[in-house]
Amino acid sequence: QVQLVESGGGLVQPGGSLRLSCVVSGFTVSTYGMHWVRQAPGKGLEWVAHLSSSGGFTSYSSPVKGRFTISKDNSKNTLYLQMNTLNAEDTAVYYCANQGWEWGQGTQVTVSP
Repeated sequence: QVQLVESGGGLVQPGGSLRLSCVVSGFTVSTYGMHWVRQAPGKGLEWVAHLSSSGGFTSYSSPVKGRFTISKDNSKNTLYLQMNTLNAEDTAVYYCANQGWEWGQGTQVTVSP
């Protein structure tokens, strides 16, 4: 049974940082490409970042490039999203997904003074 469980969200001030985690089971991150996707209040889904199965290739959406870093720990079967220099436009529910678009339940990130 495939499961993806996100954590690490919360309330942070503008300019702050958070690290999201996505612990997976039922498959291994070492053999799957992985995504982070977000949904801001009242808006549609927005793709954020992708990490190749090898871990050697990353890609980011324009709004987060240079501020967010996607990574994984194969030994922990866990995907991460390091988010720096956060701003109000980053407020959203953040989801991890595997290359087959199986999703977690999401974790809320709120950026506010």
